[in-house]
Amino acid sequence: MIDITEQLLAWCAGQRPFALATVVGARGSVPRGPGTCVAVDAGGTVVGSVSGGCVEGAVYELAREVLATGQAQRAVFGYSDEDAFAVGLACGGTVEVLVRPVTGVALAVLHDHLEALAGGRPTALATVEDGPPELLGAAITVDEHGHRGSTGAPALDAAVARDARQLLALGTGDTRTYDHHSGCCPATEGTTVLFTVHTPPPRMLVYGANDFAAAVARFGSLLGYRVTVCDARPVFTTAERFPEADEVVVDWPHRHLRNLADRGELDGRTAICVLSHDAKFDLPLLRLALRLPVGYVGAMGSRRTHAQRITELRAAGLGEAELTGLHSPIGLDIGAVSPQETAVSVMAEIIAGRSGTSGLSLRELHGPIHRPWPPHAATAVAENGEGAGPDANITRTLSREIRTTS
Repeated sequence: MIDITEQLLAWCAGQRPFALATVVGARGSVPRGPGTCVAVDAGGTVVGSVSGGCVEGAVYELAREVLATGQAQRAVFGYSDEDAFAVGLACGGTVEVLVRPVTGVALAVLHDHLEALAGGRPTALATVEDGPPELLGAAITVDEHGHRGSTGAPALDAAVARDARQLLALGTGDTRTYDHHSGCCPATEGTTVLFTVHTPPPRMLVYGANDFAAAVARFGSLLGYRVTVCDARPVFTTAERFPEADEVVVDWPHRHLRNLADRGELDGRTAICVLSHDAKFDLPLLRLALRLPVGYVGAMGSRRTHAQRITELRAAGLGEAELTGLHSPIGLDIGAVSPQETAVSVMAEIIAGRSGTSGLSLRELHGPIHRPWPPHAATAVAENGEGAGPDANITRTLSREIRTTS
C-alpha cells in the first residue's frame, strides 16, 4: 500500500468510495507478497498492482463487482503450468486476494492509516481476511495515538488492537487466527487477521566522503533507505557532493554512530557501509559497529587491508562471532570497477543478506525465482510499485474460489 499512499489519501480525503484488493496469501513462485494492494474507484480508475500484471484483469473485475454489491470477497487465483502462458502468467504460483469496499466508516479508518504513512509515522493495519462472512474485510488501524475501527466483535477488537501494538513495536507484520467470540489466539479455526505494519524507512549509514559513497548513497536512496553520509572532513562532506543523501553530517564516524546508538535510532534493518579506507576512521568505527544489533556492516578495502583490520580488531577484543559479521572486502563478486558498479555490488550483497539468499546467479539455482512468502511477510517495505490497469487479455481464471459476505 505504501507505493499508492498519495493516491489513496486523496481518494479518502475526497470521500471517494473505492474497492481495495489486498494480497493476503501467496504460495509458490509469485512476484508480490502479502500486503500488496490495488484500488479501483467507481469510475474504473485503478492504482497499484497485486501481481505485477499476472492477474490484474481478474482482480479488477472482482473489485468492480465488490463496489457494486458492497460485499467483501476473498478469491484464490491459481494457474496450472500447462495453462500459465495462455493467461499471460508463467510463474505458476497461487495468489489469495481479499477485496473489500472502502466506504463510509472504512474510508475514515483507512484515511487515518494513510495519514500516518504519509507522515512517516509507524502504523499498523489489521484486516479480517478470513472467517465469518459478516466480519470479512473489517479493519482496525493502530498508531501511537491508539486505534480506530472495529470488527463488530468487542473481544476480537481488543485482542487485535493489542497484537497490532506488539507487532508495531517489533516492526513486523503477521497473520493470526482468533476465536472471534473470546479473542483467544491462536485458534484452530475462527477469524483470521492480516497485520500489515509500516515503520519508517531503514537507515543506511555511509561513512567516508568519496565518489564510492556518492554512488552507494544514490542506490541506497533508490531502494528506499534513509541515507546518511558522514565524514570528519568538512571540505569533502557537503550536501552538493551527495544530493541523494537524506542528510550529510560532518563528524567523526565512530562518534556519530555512538550518538545514533545511544538515541535508539538503529535496528536490525540498519546497513552500515564503511568506505573511507582510512584506518584512523575505520577501526574505531568498526570496533563499535560490529558490537551493535544492526543488519549489515561492510568495509571497503583490499584483502591485505582486510587481514590487517581483522588483526587489529582482534587485538581490540572483538571475538570471532563479532568478526564474522563484517562483510569485507565489501560487496559481491561481479567485477565492479567504477563507483557505480561498486554500488551495485554493495547493494546486491545487502539485499542478499537481508533476504537470506545466496547471491548466486539464478541460472545456477533450482526452484522458484520468487521465494514462497511466509505468513509474517506482510511486513510492509517501500516497494517500487507500478500503476496497473485492467488487462483485456486476461479474461479468465483457471482456479478461483470466492467467499462473500452474502
